[in-house]
Amino acid sequence: MADPITGLAPNDIDPDAAWAAFIARDRHSDGRFVGAVRTTGIYCRPSCAARHPRREYVSFYRTPAEARAAGYRACLRCKPDEVARDRVAVAEAVRLIEAAEETFNLDQLAARVGYAPHHFHRLFKRATGVTPAAYARGLRARAAADALTREAKVSDAIYEAGYSAPSRFYESAAARLGMSPSLWQRGGAGVTIRWTVAATSLGPLLIAATDKGLCRVAFDEGEASLRRRFAQAEVVPGGAALADLAARVVALVESPDRNEDLPLDVRGTAFQEAVWQALRNIPAGETRSYAELAAVAGNPRAVRAAGTACGANHLAVVIPCHRVHRSDGSMGGYAYGVDRKVELLERERKG
Repeated sequence: MADPITGLAPNDIDPDAAWAAFIARDRHSDGRFVGAVRTTGIYCRPSCAARHPRREYVSFYRTPAEARAAGYRACLRCKPDEVARDRVAVAEAVRLIEAAEETFNLDQLAARVGYAPHHFHRLFKRATGVTPAAYARGLRARAAADALTREAKVSDAIYEAGYSAPSRFYESAAARLGMSPSLWQRGGAGVTIRWTVAATSLGPLLIAATDKGLCRVAFDEGEASLRRRFAQAEVVPGGAALADLAARVVALVESPDRNEDLPLDVRGTAFQEAVWQALRNIPAGETRSYAELAAVAGNPRAVRAAGTACGANHLAVVIPCHRVHRSDGSMGGYAYGVDRKVELLERERKG
C-alpha cells in the first residue's frame, strides 16, 4: 500500500517531502517517518522543536526501529518512540468505542489504553479531530439513522442504536439527523426546503435550507437538481424567509476569509463529519492534503475516504473543501471547477 503522505511504496521515502515536513515541523507527519542526524547520532519526529540541522546531515527512516538499527538513538526532547505508542492507544480506543454496548467514560477509556484521562483526551482529539465522547455520539447517531429506516417503531430504532432511553437520543442524535426521527423514518417526507439561486461573481449559486439550517449550497444548480436530491421533501421558493441567510452565504463567496457562523442541516458518518470539521478548522488561505485530512479525522490510511467525504460535502464554500490539495501539492479537482477553487483561495489569501 502506498504511503498516505508521499504516495510512495512502504520502503521508499521522498527525501524532499520529508525535509519539507521537518522544516514546517509538521505534526501530522509524526509517526510516519523519522529524521536521523549524523552529527548528533539521534533521530527525531518531524515536529521536533529542536534547532534544525543542515540538510546534508539528515537521513530519513520509515520507523524508529530502522533508525536504531542504523545506529541512531531517540531524541530525548521530542521522544519519537512515543508517537507509535500514542497512535496504537488511539486506535485501540476507537476499537473499544465501536465494540462497546455501553458508553465508556473518559476515565475508563484512558485506563484501558494506559494513559491519564486529560492527556489521553488531548491525544484522541488531536488524532481524530473530535473528543472520545463526540466520536461515540457520532457512531450512535449513525446507527440510529440506519435503524430508523428499518424499524417499524421509532422507539425500537432508538434502543437498537444503543441508547439507554429515548430521552438520551433526543438530547443528541435528533439534532444530528436534522429532522424528527419519525420524518427521517419516512425518508424526509414533510420537510420543507426553501431555495433560491443567487447571483455571485463566481456564477449562479443555489442556496437551500430547512428550518434548521443550510442543506445545499452549490454552483450551477437549480430547482430541478434540488428536487432530485431531496425527492420526498416539499421544495418551495425561499422568499423573505431565506433572504437574510442567502445574503450571508453570498457574502461568504465574495469574501471567503470571513468567519461566518451559519446554521447547518447536514449529516454524515462520524468520519465524514470529522473531515468536514477539519475543513472548517483550516485557516483561510491555507490548504491541506487529503492525507492530512484523513489523519485529523482519525484514520491516516483512509485517504480515499477523506476524498469521498469532500465529494459528499453538500455545502460549497461554507464547508471549504476548496482548501484541499493533492499529496504532490497540485490543486486537484473541484466539483465546481478548478478555476473557482483557485479564485476562492486567492480571495482568502488577499483578505
